Amino acid sequence: MSDDSSVGALVARVGDGDQDAWNELIERYVPLVWSICVRYQLSRPDIDDVGQSVWLLLVENIGKLRDPAALPGWLATTTKRECLRILRASRRHDHADLPPEEQMPVDPDAATIEQEVIVAERNAALRAAFAELAPNCHELLSMLIADPPLSYAEISARLGLPVGSIGPTRARCLGRLRRSPHLTAILGDGAQQFEAGRPGGEHGV
Repeated sequence: MSDDSSVGALVARVGDGDQDAWNELIERYVPLVWSICVRYQLSRPDIDDVGQSVWLLLVENIGKLRDPAALPGWLATTTKRECLRILRASRRHDHADLPPEEQMPVDPDAATIEQEVIVAERNAALRAAFAELAPNCHELLSMLIADPPLSYAEISARLGLPVGSIGPTRARCLGRLRRSPHLTAILGDGAQQFEAGRPGGEHGV
């Protein structure tokens, strides 16, 4: 579930002119905008057009959001409308005669959009939690999730860690990651899914 207070605080900071907050907001939700455009089968130039329009509209409307915590849903809806605008303008995919937005039927993929919003929130929380790890944990986990994955012997040589200490150190680092307020706010008890870690070749993360 989305951390509504976190989203609302971010929107408030943007409204106050905080450039760092604006950059964080864009980084957090660009994957959401991109994924919706891809589902509408837009070309790369059209995706760039939609993205530019969405962010410009957000600049114009961010102070008018009735519920700042509902920003992800606003972005999803606005992106869908901009995708339809592009499709109408280009007369592709037989969308030339589409009715106005207010007469459009309910998007059959609304559940998919909602899932994409959740994924965007989760990924943003994970990036924030990962960025706050101590340097040694950051380096170790980065090597463990590298593609292709590094062997314990390679990690030992690069970090100067005994091979036998890599597993316990990994466990401690994942424990810190799971306890991050960023993850617990988004996932709650679901943050424990990181205990077993992700697939990562012979050892996983």
